[in-house]
Amino acid sequence: MKSDQRLSDLRALSADQLSDELVNLKKEQFNLRFQGATGQLENVARVREVRRDIARVRTLQRQKTLDAAKA
Repeated sequence: MKSDQRLSDLRALSADQLSDELVNLKKEQFNLRFQGATGQLENVARVREVRRDIARVRTLQRQKTLDAAKA
């Protein structure tokens, strides 16, 4: 359920907004990896969530690119 809501929120974004979201997620992923390496990471499940959100954003970017090419 939660991922369905997240996906619908992402679908409403434009291509530029998706790029910005991807940059933010990549920064968060880096920070989480850094925290994990130094032993400061408390919510280890967040690493998985961020990785999947990155995949969602990339998938939507690809879909929008293909749709634009068809049109």
